[in-house]
Amino acid sequence: MERKLQARAKINLGLDVLRKRPDGYHDLRMVMQTVNFCDEITLRATEEEPSIRLSVCGGESAKEEVPADSRNLAYRAAQLLMEEFEIRQGLNIVLEKRIPVAAGLAGGSSDAAAVLAGVNDLFGLGLSKEELMTRGVRLGADIPYCILRGTALAEGIGERLTCLPKAPEAFVLLAKPPAAVSTKYVYTHLDTHFAEIRHPDIDAQVRAIREGDLYRTAALMGNVLETVTVPAYPVIGRIKEQMMRCGAVNAMMSGSGPTVFGLFDDYDRAKKAYEQLCSGTLAKDVFLTTFFDRTDDILQQEKNAW
Repeated sequence: MERKLQARAKINLGLDVLRKRPDGYHDLRMVMQTVNFCDEITLRATEEEPSIRLSVCGGESAKEEVPADSRNLAYRAAQLLMEEFEIRQGLNIVLEKRIPVAAGLAGGSSDAAAVLAGVNDLFGLGLSKEELMTRGVRLGADIPYCILRGTALAEGIGERLTCLPKAPEAFVLLAKPPAAVSTKYVYTHLDTHFAEIRHPDIDAQVRAIREGDLYRTAALMGNVLETVTVPAYPVIGRIKEQMMRCGAVNAMMSGSGPTVFGLFDDYDRAKKAYEQLCSGTLAKDVFLTTFFDRTDDILQQEKNAW
């Protein structure tokens, strides 16, 4: 038995931090959006003793940066379900990495979400999407959203989700600079100047999405974590500026960074920006894609794919 899955990246169209919680986490309000850029995952059931074997491919950098053992969220996702349901078969996971590591695109969380969905299907566990999301949050706050996918409002630590209509169509340019950003560093430094933060209007952006207005949606983009990350890594600001010069409707950092995304209403302008960033030195990884539509997810499920 075998299943092939696509673990799609996400961006944050809006990201606000409301407060630090007593447990050390932060209460957030975010508009999340899946994009059509993904890791590829293949799951194969074997007749061996219960075991999980994970292999990572996608270039030497992927093999060096992505662990192939229980440190990997995809491995732990499989382990969670196989132990709970006492699955007596083995499982081989082949993970082809395309989403850059530690990029603010939820690559690891999306891999885990895909494995949860795939193991559920492969072994006929019968769990609903909501039941998978409940289990996923044990592994990471982004995983429930990565199971849901599409356009959504995320609250709490990211686990309270409200489905939104499909975001207005746009071409999405992703550019990750050659920098590694620590999420812990970003939130720690955010706390030191929290009172000075200008918060994005998440409610207004949700209304713009419901109205199908790309330009208002883009104008309302905001990420409070940029107040820490952009000063520490000026290249993020330079990438944003280059995207805007090339005609982006707006550009912003995704998550805690360092990846920057730009929204374009015209393919030719998006392609020109893509080519300029590819030929320059600001970005290490550059990709041009589009928004993922949750209704496409339903069609894929009918084809026994995820």
